[in-house]
Amino acid sequence: MQTPAITTHPIHLPGVDEAALEICCYSVESVAEAAKGGASRVELCDNVQEGGTTPSSGTIELAKAIPGIQVYVIIRPRGGDFCYSATEFEVMKYDIKRAKELGVDGVVLGILLPDGHVDKDRMKELLDLAAPLDITFHRAFDMTVDPFAALDEIADLGIKRILSSGTFNTAIEGLDLLQKLVKHSSGRVTIMAGSGVNESNIEALYKIGIREFHSSAMTFVSTEMNFQNPKIKMGKEGQGSEFEKTIVDIDKVRGMRRKIDELLQSE
Repeated sequence: MQTPAITTHPIHLPGVDEAALEICCYSVESVAEAAKGGASRVELCDNVQEGGTTPSSGTIELAKAIPGIQVYVIIRPRGGDFCYSATEFEVMKYDIKRAKELGVDGVVLGILLPDGHVDKDRMKELLDLAAPLDITFHRAFDMTVDPFAALDEIADLGIKRILSSGTFNTAIEGLDLLQKLVKHSSGRVTIMAGSGVNESNIEALYKIGIREFHSSAMTFVSTEMNFQNPKIKMGKEGQGSEFEKTIVDIDKVRGMRRKIDELLQSE
């Protein structure tokens, strides 16, 4: 299979860095831009309108062919909440198996009970299936009834990273809770801040002890389509133009990488 020719910048991998930058990517092209911009890893997703669902096997395979970047794949069978039917749970298991076959570096997932607690039994089943891949518990965490109890439950499962906005729409709005979560974790789990993270607010997050940063670094570009039929829309109303697509803005990635490195060097 022919893969895109990519020129990357020096790699910044977790474990080498003292701070990591993860970019949420919705296309192979975006993974390439994240790699060139100096990201540590990507969270690979589909379906930006739903906040991210599991990408296709083709997308995963081509993303993994890009050098200089770790690829984590979201395991999410649909948009909406994180309480899944038996069939949806089976889909998640098959998606984990396929992601492992394709050589991903980690998976990103989360399941809740109807009462808003972590579904520990189902999570354990998925973790056993995913081993030895690295695991991130995604922003299902922000929908839990008690984030401190949820952190303890996630730590007990052996998961080492939680993506969170501090239960608000953006990480800056959730700054106070994020700081409390970092303290409550006591090093058991890494709290990775996400949602609205950019070059201008990384320092505020860094000052409260955040050392992993998640951003979409997104911009919109026109598609290659010239003819547009004004009488029909293929998706839901209110979801923006169907003749635009999202892609990672390499300048945003570079700006965040530069800011993180400056903060590390200032210590």
